[in-house]
Amino acid sequence: MTSESEDGDKISASIQTSPVTGKPDAVQGDTAADRKAFLSSFSPEEDKVIRSKVDWRFLWLIGTMYIIKNIDYTNAAAVKVLQVGQPTNILKQLHMSADQYNWVQSIYFISYIVFEVPSNLVLKKATPRNWQFRIMLSWGIVLACHAAVKNKEGLYTARFFLGMMEAGMFPGLAAQLCSWYRSDEMGKPIMWMFGFQNCSGIIGSLLAYGISYMDGLGGMSAWQWVYLLEGIFTILFSFVVFFVLPDYPKSPRSRKWLSPREQEYLEVRLSENAPRTHDSAFSKKEVLASLRNPRTYAFMLSQILTNLGGYGLSWQLPTVTTSLGFAGLPRNQLLNIPPAAATVLAIIFAGWFLSRAYVTRPAAIIFISTGALVFFIILASTRDKYAVYVSVVFGTMFYSVYFIPFWAWRSATLEGTTGTAFTLAFQSCVGQVGGVIGPQLFQSKYAHNGYKVPFAICAAAIGLGGVASAWTWWLTRNVEWDVRRIRRLRIKAERNGEVFASDDVKVFEERKFYAGLKKDGVVAEV
Repeated sequence: MTSESEDGDKISASIQTSPVTGKPDAVQGDTAADRKAFLSSFSPEEDKVIRSKVDWRFLWLIGTMYIIKNIDYTNAAAVKVLQVGQPTNILKQLHMSADQYNWVQSIYFISYIVFEVPSNLVLKKATPRNWQFRIMLSWGIVLACHAAVKNKEGLYTARFFLGMMEAGMFPGLAAQLCSWYRSDEMGKPIMWMFGFQNCSGIIGSLLAYGISYMDGLGGMSAWQWVYLLEGIFTILFSFVVFFVLPDYPKSPRSRKWLSPREQEYLEVRLSENAPRTHDSAFSKKEVLASLRNPRTYAFMLSQILTNLGGYGLSWQLPTVTTSLGFAGLPRNQLLNIPPAAATVLAIIFAGWFLSRAYVTRPAAIIFISTGALVFFIILASTRDKYAVYVSVVFGTMFYSVYFIPFWAWRSATLEGTTGTAFTLAFQSCVGQVGGVIGPQLFQSKYAHNGYKVPFAICAAAIGLGGVASAWTWWLTRNVEWDVRRIRRLRIKAERNGEVFASDDVKVFEERKFYAGLKKDGVVAEV
């Protein structure tokens, strides 16, 4: 091992949480100088090669995992309008009303909420690779079993188990990524995940359109073929996850594609609060710290309210587009492609925009929430089919783009491996309450006027979500400005052909950039 790698070992070993102060020793004294020297020993070319290796290992894989996940849980909305009005439609075969069918999505989220936190707390002990493999394999099996249900009780049971098996996938991936990417870089993997996720709207619609022609084949209805084929594919892909997904930078499996010096570099370059390979599998102290932190509840409130509006629209989207009368069966499925396509393009732009650090991430959130609110208000106030369709396209787009800055912003103030895993799971599970409530708003009694009342409630939730985001911005204003400042310094160093190592974000002892609402012009430079 080179002397630089040995220096990295020393620095990495010292980045431990002091049991007395709760602050990392690595940011103090000589260790800070050692960290700077070690990071500076890497050229910009080496930095680029190392980060490209990480990108290659993660981005396409997590993107594919997420697109499969989204297709598998949102297909319930698509199959609802397969062969609508015909004997082989799922509502006809299972003797369900539209209002009863809304519980299909709500029950999924109830189960997801219950099992999210326990699932994520097992992540470190089981290792991310093994746990994500288990998640995908088990949910693929449950999804395929949907094809065998004979009544609404059977479908409700299958949806409950689907939520149970899927619980922990997203927060588990997000927690793991915090060990590989800095907070100011998290927009990139999040962009890939949600960009791929929204491609599911395109792929899922095309799949539903194609599979609709299999109706009656082998004695099975089209909706049964949707569940069976998508379940089988998920099962097969779970083995790709098992063989390809990395664990942590300094895990034994990472030695197959990273040198010891590169492994050290990836951990040393992280900010002081990031989870690391050799952290303990569980820390009660970090869980309690998360529960006491008001930021946990501020982020949670913003997510719940935004999800209430967004999940309501996404659940009702196929029904709304079908009811507009632009296309008959089965081409009605193709009307769901433009909202997905617009969303993917917007997510790509958002990822690029955030990487340049022109504004803080909560500032971007406020703009996005305002855009979403405008189009939800239109949905609640008109029945013009062209205005409705434009609004569902842009309402879907703004809602989906919200999560790119949101999850990157959330990652900046997480602390430790257990704290990161618990907080992300706890926030995500409670945030999914919006997924339970949203579909229930769209009762058949509101169909006569284009669901104006449910969309008005969704618009109010989106607006309040923006207010909650503003509160969260206030609670994180110093760290967020610090993240933006360091990101801009890193961009400047890259332009000068250097690896920036002179400073980093302070989380445990925040720098003060604001005096009340006013920014300190001297301290907050850059």
